[in-house]
Amino acid sequence: MTNTPHVTIVLPCYNEQDHVIDEVERICKAMDASGHTYELLAVDDCSTDQTLARLEDAAPHYPNMQVVPFHRNGGSGTVRRIGSQQARGDIVVWTDADMSYPNERIPELVDILDQDPTVDQVVGARTTEEGTHKFLRVPAKWFIRKTAERLAGQKIPDLNSGLRAFRKDVAEPYLKLLPPGFSCVTTITLAFLSNQHDVRYVPIDYAKRAGSSKFHFVHDAYRYILQVLRMVMYFNPLKVLMPLALWLLGLGVAKGILDMVLHPLRFAINTVLIFVTGLIIASMALLADLIVRSRGDT
Repeated sequence: MTNTPHVTIVLPCYNEQDHVIDEVERICKAMDASGHTYELLAVDDCSTDQTLARLEDAAPHYPNMQVVPFHRNGGSGTVRRIGSQQARGDIVVWTDADMSYPNERIPELVDILDQDPTVDQVVGARTTEEGTHKFLRVPAKWFIRKTAERLAGQKIPDLNSGLRAFRKDVAEPYLKLLPPGFSCVTTITLAFLSNQHDVRYVPIDYAKRAGSSKFHFVHDAYRYILQVLRMVMYFNPLKVLMPLALWLLGLGVAKGILDMVLHPLRFAINTVLIFVTGLIIASMALLADLIVRSRGDT
């Protein structure tokens, strides 16, 4: 293995025994042909099948691959966080081992970062949706993406693509924010966008995954929404709180004028409550923004 690789590829593996070596072969073949020095961190997330055994058996044939076994299941976000923190490369690549992403295009993502120093992250934007519960996932992901675009103030072609490459030094302050589950990819996207780091999107094909999906629609969609709000609150709380505060204050003023017309010199209790609630939320928004501005990691 090269002592100082330029690229580190973090590959979470959980119950992928039937195809994980095919994925490793595809990644290594593409990277070997590209000329980039690299390391492949194949992290087994405490699989219950033969994934770890097959990775260890194949390791001698892939000198740039390091097999990292986890002794308990931590989730793909934990794998990506720890893998990124341990990465020796200047550029870190995230992808999946389920044959769904065109991993032969990883060198293309790396080349964009090498050729344009103003770009800090390159994301493979999927042009199709091939996951389970497609009739539910498509509208739900569209709604979440539009919410994120509204709060982040930028267009986001693919909010939670699992194929991306980014500069490790830029990402390091945000790795501690990564949750353990699938929403880690949403987190790293919003962290970059919220701090004005340039993110470029490259259209990619997306295949039906091999094996069974680990995505649970209701649970993971709920966590996606919470994570979008959490990340925007972390970096720009005014985007979340101030519109609600101004809406309540405006409603309170309008209701107060109506009360004065209908009952001179008398304000209804609900009018006072609406107005005071708006003031409280506006105060919280300003205080939260002050905390964010005084924090040293943004």
